[in-house]
Amino acid sequence: MPTVAEPRAESRAKILPPYHVLIENDDDHSQLFVVMVLRKVFGYDEPKAIQLMAAAEESGEAVVWTGAKEVAELKLEQICTYHEKHWQDQRVLGPVRCRLEPAN
Repeated sequence: MPTVAEPRAESRAKILPPYHVLIENDDDHSQLFVVMVLRKVFGYDEPKAIQLMAAAEESGEAVVWTGAKEVAELKLEQICTYHEKHWQDQRVLGPVRCRLEPAN
């Protein structure tokens, strides 16, 4: 009687693609606020945070972090916990606009 080969179970773990966390430029939030958020959420030093904020100002958006999707989602949530108040009338401006996208 011939032996039937069992299908091999995939022995390698699938590697999930990384995701980018992006911030978007807007006219509402101050540069100082954006730098503060980047420093608190990602632990960047001041020069790195300023560089990323300037990149977003110049091109409309900037990739501020790349990594595992679950961590990227957490970082996005953390960014959204910071809300700036307008300096003149104290209205709450909300969080810095940000989003996730696959890193291709």
